[in-house]
Amino acid sequence: MLSEATADADLPERARKKTKTMEGVLAKAKTYPVDCNNVVKKLGQILDLTEDEAHFHRKQSVFLYQLAVQTMPKSLHCLSMRLTVEYFQTYQSNIELPLSKNLEDSSLYHYVIYSTNILAASVVINSTVVHAKEPEKHVFHLITDRQNYVAIKFWFLENTYSNATVHVQSLDDLNLRHYTNSVMGSLSSEEFRVAIESPTKFSNDPSNSTKKLKYLSTFNHPHFWLPEIFPRLNKVLYLDDDVVVQRDLTPLWSINLHGKVNGAMEICEVRFHHLRKYLNSSKLFPNGFDGNACAWMSGLNIIDLQQWRRQDLTKVYRRWLKMQNRYNIPWRFGTLPASLITFYNMTHRLEDSWLSVGLGHDFGIDQLDIEQSPVLHYNGNLKPWLEIGINKYKPYWAKYLKQEGQFMLECNVNG
Repeated sequence: MLSEATADADLPERARKKTKTMEGVLAKAKTYPVDCNNVVKKLGQILDLTEDEAHFHRKQSVFLYQLAVQTMPKSLHCLSMRLTVEYFQTYQSNIELPLSKNLEDSSLYHYVIYSTNILAASVVINSTVVHAKEPEKHVFHLITDRQNYVAIKFWFLENTYSNATVHVQSLDDLNLRHYTNSVMGSLSSEEFRVAIESPTKFSNDPSNSTKKLKYLSTFNHPHFWLPEIFPRLNKVLYLDDDVVVQRDLTPLWSINLHGKVNGAMEICEVRFHHLRKYLNSSKLFPNGFDGNACAWMSGLNIIDLQQWRRQDLTKVYRRWLKMQNRYNIPWRFGTLPASLITFYNMTHRLEDSWLSVGLGHDFGIDQLDIEQSPVLHYNGNLKPWLEIGINKYKPYWAKYLKQEGQFMLECNVNG
């Protein structure tokens, strides 16, 4: 109708009636006074409601994110329960197999893994063995807690890893001197997000600085009893349960640590003075400590247990813990300085090329760097076995997951 009309006279009668009706509505609207204050008030109410709703959704999002990070996936819980039931149905009682002579043979390659996650531990061991030149010379000491001990033990009884030795132990049954698990959060390494202020490109003014988040993994409480757990071993390679091995690791045992205890990758974007400010625990950093010293990462650590015993670092660690308790520093935050300071001047820097970090939080890691790295570390909250894990990094982990088995299928476990 309108497309054919070029003037008002061309409009049909009903269009003229509607136009007059609209003119009447507009004229009537003009007769009502408009109070701008009421409009402003109404818009303010709408804005407040919108902000409240946005705040609610932000809190809900954070809660659901933390729930996804901290809650065991249903499939993994199912697998653990099924393995536990099957173990007692198969063996009727808790069997103890004869210990392999390999467990104390210092001429072999010994690994230590702390984990309560069956799949994660399995991937670490499987990926290491697959790339080992002589798998029969590799010995894995897997330490877990009492709750998961039976399930993990049964898993490794039923699955073999190219003639490598796997020994599962429960930390609760080791009867370690001076050890208490009353403050222990987890067996795995502790992970921290450290906010670091850095100047912008155009200004060195601290007020114009930006904050960068760095993820730092450090030894947790149980790690400091390694010399007592393995009194006959001289050197071990510690692996976090969120790593994947892509090369033969035996060259690490031939690295000269130059009298140091801990061979580790250093993170020089995080230095001691950053941690002092971040934790507000300057009393834990006495005079004599270099504030510019680099922090080190756990995940891939070659440990000289003989030198550890000579330096009695477990005693040093316990002394720092007592000091943190004296200043009422929360346990989890206190673990960070206590762990780092214990190995102050006792850490030998490994080449950065050994380890690619950040696959649990950084979406921008170059694919070529990932494929060329001997070890991948999924440090961060987005672990590869979680639904929220970063999808493009998951295949590097999933390819070493043992998919066969009745329970894996029934519990819908997949990578």
